[in-house]
Amino acid sequence: MLLRSAVDQAATSVDRGFDRTRIEEAFLGTLGFSGWQLGNASAVLAEEAGIVGAPTTRVENACASAGFALRAGVHAIASGARDVVLVAGLEKMTDPTNSRRRYWLGVSGDTEWERLAGLTFAGVYGLMADHYLAQHHVPREALAAVAVKNHAHGARNPNAQFQKEITLQQVLEAPKVADPLGLLDCCPVTDGAAAVLLAGEEIAKSFTDTPVIIAGEGAGSDTLALQERAELTQLGATRRAAAEAFRRADVDRARIQFLEVHDCFSIAELLALEDLGFAGPGEAAALTLSGATRIGGRLPVNASGGLKAKGHPIGATGAGQAYEAFHQIRGTADKRQVAGAEWGLSHNVGGSGASATVTIYRRG
Repeated sequence: MLLRSAVDQAATSVDRGFDRTRIEEAFLGTLGFSGWQLGNASAVLAEEAGIVGAPTTRVENACASAGFALRAGVHAIASGARDVVLVAGLEKMTDPTNSRRRYWLGVSGDTEWERLAGLTFAGVYGLMADHYLAQHHVPREALAAVAVKNHAHGARNPNAQFQKEITLQQVLEAPKVADPLGLLDCCPVTDGAAAVLLAGEEIAKSFTDTPVIIAGEGAGSDTLALQERAELTQLGATRRAAAEAFRRADVDRARIQFLEVHDCFSIAELLALEDLGFAGPGEAAALTLSGATRIGGRLPVNASGGLKAKGHPIGATGAGQAYEAFHQIRGTADKRQVAGAEWGLSHNVGGSGASATVTIYRRG
């Protein structure tokens, strides 16, 4: 039902109607978080989308699964192999018990050292946050400001899991999860699905007069374990992905008007702003505290509410970010609309930064 609803929303966004028999291939991003006994989830996508017979492929790259599925779809179109492609993401996270969830959320970490030492997913980002605050002399309020902003944005999004604003004091006083991160610095456990339709530029014109163009995309990887990285507060995978995406798009960062970044924890948004090149080392904190990253600010970040408020259905997140970019650029984001949005960027991270994708969009 989650997948069917997501595909239906994608299809109804086409201005002139859409015949699903036009879909030539589909890619599904999913981690299979719940441990479901289903070895061929992509076949379910074919059934739910009404495209049985078309080739379907499951893509798994931790939390960046749908980001990499989107990349695979883009390459299928760009290569000339396909004219119309469906990309979807799916995750059902609420089925397992709490103890099972903790196990699954640690799967994307290093087995030999991190997991066996008892380090949780939140603990990994807690280490990053602690080092960032000390290294750059940043106040704890900078992390809290990310959560406050994203909940304010999520309150405008009818698809968000949390549509309620929170205060700085609530974030600072929330129970600790992995110091310095508290409960309200962490993304929730989420069920969800998202889907987007891709087509060659000329084909897209037969569906709509206002297409959204993927101007450039990039991807990168890094070591799985934190202790193997040169810096605790830089994600090399994001930096590599961003460099490739901006090179392919041939656009300056000054043209980008909004960002959808991977804020699984509040610290992750600050790191993303710096790794993507929109702030220097330690500067993302001041940028956030200034209000520049709010809707109406100089560079709105996570107008959807981000993973923090919109939710983080692991395998679906990258597709959900693309869905948000589509509506922002088309001017159909309603109460969360970024004024005059013509260029945007989405950023999807796998695990604690071992893989990442960056996608740049523009108005057609």
